Amino acid sequence: MSYTKEQIIHLVKENGVKFIRLQFTDVLGSLKNVAITSSQLEKALDNKCMFDGSSIEGFVRIEESDMYLRPDLDTFVIFPWRPQDGKVARFICDVYTPDGKPFEGCPRYALKKVLKEASDLGYTFNVGPECEFFLFLCDEKGKPTTVTQDDAGYFDIAPTDLGENARRDMCLTLENMGFEIEASHHEVARGQHEIDFKYADALRTADNINTFKMVVKIVAQKHGLHATFMPKPIAGINGSGMHTNMSLFKDGKNAFYDEKNEIGLSSEAYSFIAGLIKNMRAMAAVTNPLVNSYKRLLPGYEAPVNIAWSCQNRSPLIRIPAARGLSTRVELRSPDPSSNPYLVLASCLAAGLDGIKNNLSPPKAAEQNVFKMTKEEKAKAMIGDLPADLNEALSELKRSGFMKNALGSHIYEKYIEAKSEEWFNYISKVHQWELDEYLTSY
Repeated sequence: MSYTKEQIIHLVKENGVKFIRLQFTDVLGSLKNVAITSSQLEKALDNKCMFDGSSIEGFVRIEESDMYLRPDLDTFVIFPWRPQDGKVARFICDVYTPDGKPFEGCPRYALKKVLKEASDLGYTFNVGPECEFFLFLCDEKGKPTTVTQDDAGYFDIAPTDLGENARRDMCLTLENMGFEIEASHHEVARGQHEIDFKYADALRTADNINTFKMVVKIVAQKHGLHATFMPKPIAGINGSGMHTNMSLFKDGKNAFYDEKNEIGLSSEAYSFIAGLIKNMRAMAAVTNPLVNSYKRLLPGYEAPVNIAWSCQNRSPLIRIPAARGLSTRVELRSPDPSSNPYLVLASCLAAGLDGIKNNLSPPKAAEQNVFKMTKEEKAKAMIGDLPADLNEALSELKRSGFMKNALGSHIYEKYIEAKSEEWFNYISKVHQWELDEYLTSY
């Protein structure tokens, strides 16, 4: 919904809103906020609310700490789970420098820059995510365990699906906040769930993903559960993905659709796919940002490991769902829900535009099960592999001028710095597996 300043002031007063959260996102995708009282609303609406950026991951040095939050008025919403007396609302904000310029380290700005490039070419970019998550029981101290609430499977129903009540409350809460929920169900793994909401333009979708994750965690907590978007919390079962459905529109028409083409895809769709394939290894550290992300990307658990595309086959990285016309879209299956949605969508769009601007063509579609192909068969079909771990993904990112341009130098450098530290922390620890394997054998 679109609001004016005057409408916001009226809504706050009419609804008895007492606190307003000015939300923003750090480089790694964590949602942050500065809370103000309603008496400071006009100051916030005049873009005069300041915060210390030196304490935020990937932002600035202490001598450059002052940052300003500019609320996006269209993101105003009143939290339905807060008390009716003294309600709480929020804005999602852009981060600006004291001289009134967009802050280069703001992930929302990184996405806006690539969207501007698409707009200059006549395109709008629509995205629909499929966010998966796990629900775990908590211990007597309220700390999360890795014990799932149920042993249900794909599309199971109550009483086997014990997460049904929590999932229903999540859907109702999201609808109260303006989401259009299209479907919700139990996923393949025990304790795993999915809630799908309607596609929107890319900026709104990225905002919605972060809001979605916040709501799911809050509602789960009210049910005595812990919701996690960690990609692979339990070994030996499927991990959680965030399949990302994308389409470009031009002059009100889906630019990916061509009724004259054998499979209904336009030349722009083929080039978009080719751009994703070309840049996917460099994008992996963004679409799959954790050490844990690569424990999901293993053969045998439905997650893609090979860089290929297909129309119906679900084993490749990129799938083209059957719907055509206005619903023609490209589904990228590798991203996981721990990722920063602004950086993921900025990278995907930049890669697709790279394909379109350079008139790239993808390799032949993979119509057989890629998981069962030999190395020789994959090489002949020009099918590459995703990075095997975060270190390999970071190596690809460090070599990529494309990603430096897509993310902007500030985010690119700060992101690599933070993720390199994460990898070092991981490899420098002694893990339980090592003790189990080696302590008595050597």
